[in-house]
Amino acid sequence: MRPGARITAAIQVLDEVLLRHRPASEALSDWGKANRIAGSGDRSAIGSLVYDALRRRSSIAWRFETDSSRALAIGAASQAFGLDAEAVAALCDGSQHAQSPLTDGERQALTRSLADAPPHIQADIPEWLWPTFVATFGDAAIAEGQSLTERAPTDLRVNTIKSTKERTLKALASFKPVETRFAPQGLRIAAPVGTTRTPNLQAEAAFQAGWFEVQDEGSQIAAQIAGATPRMQILDICAGAGGKSLAMSAAQNSTGQIYAYDSDRLRLKPIFERMKRAGARNIQVLRARDKDALAALGPRFDLVLVDAPCTGTGVWRRRPEAKWRLKAPSIANRQDDQREVLRLAQPMVKPGGRLVYVTCSILPDENTGQVERFLAENQDFSIEPFAEAWQRTLGGTLPVSADGRTDSLLLSPYRHQTDGFFIAVLRRRMSP
Repeated sequence: MRPGARITAAIQVLDEVLLRHRPASEALSDWGKANRIAGSGDRSAIGSLVYDALRRRSSIAWRFETDSSRALAIGAASQAFGLDAEAVAALCDGSQHAQSPLTDGERQALTRSLADAPPHIQADIPEWLWPTFVATFGDAAIAEGQSLTERAPTDLRVNTIKSTKERTLKALASFKPVETRFAPQGLRIAAPVGTTRTPNLQAEAAFQAGWFEVQDEGSQIAAQIAGATPRMQILDICAGAGGKSLAMSAAQNSTGQIYAYDSDRLRLKPIFERMKRAGARNIQVLRARDKDALAALGPRFDLVLVDAPCTGTGVWRRRPEAKWRLKAPSIANRQDDQREVLRLAQPMVKPGGRLVYVTCSILPDENTGQVERFLAENQDFSIEPFAEAWQRTLGGTLPVSADGRTDSLLLSPYRHQTDGFFIAVLRRRMSP
């Protein structure tokens, strides 16, 4: 396909996303099935253009004075294809499968500065959320928002049950991985630039052999701070696909016991294949939604990890359409879910044990607000300053929390080059 035809294809996909409210991944998949003549490089370039347009939807719409699919695709094409404004305009020449020539206004929009745009436009954050962003990040709010518009790198966690960092680096040398900044077993492959394709790492022999898992460094840090050690009894109460359970199993060298529980059996389904591939032998998966079986385990756990359901605002780089679909009622619903999970987790922590509360959200209502509510209702728990947990489990340079707090830790793309993650370590008082 010619680059101009890729813009037209992206517009068709964006129409599905914006007008018919379909997930971008689903709309892209269906477009590919209906246009099998398009090669893998074409599909990758179209996907990159669609996601770049969604990441910067607000700022592109401000520059073009419309949020039409045509404006978004053309406005994102320069960055997505690595072209200057004149080259983008030249792609829209009215030829077969290309867009009609740009108007004078569209040409001007391609180079229009955002200097005079409102702060929430510069940050590409929904206006109704902007006060929360400023309250959380202060002077860094615009930079934090802009970091959420960038393409995310691919992070890997070396599975120490089966491999070492050195062996895995060598096996993946063609992808030019580097060590992550904080996570001790983390490797990073840079985000694709322009039309460069995201590597299919799951096709690699090292992946099939269980040498590594794809896992953002922020998620790795959360699992590390939880502090799993050999022979511990651990409950992962929102296990999902099992990424953090696998990380903790490796930290235990498959000793001790991890119980993996989730209320959704479909989210839990991938864990079985992942356990087998990773060689994780100490994870017992509980039946989804079986709260009686969960409660029957009783307060035996040294560590209960609550990777709570949330709005996912910390992973907007990867799921940009979710940014524009988020509404206030969704936050309230997620808060209810989080309180319910914490109510399930609280009685499972043994005296002297830890409850580690994690979200992939950057919103305080889902993070510090929930922790403060939990501590007020459960006065036998107290929060452990994250510096103590960090030095005990990770060591090295202590990061500054993105929200400036010292009790809990908020990771962010701008400050830490990770997805947005919130981590709080709560300890239960020993019995009198």
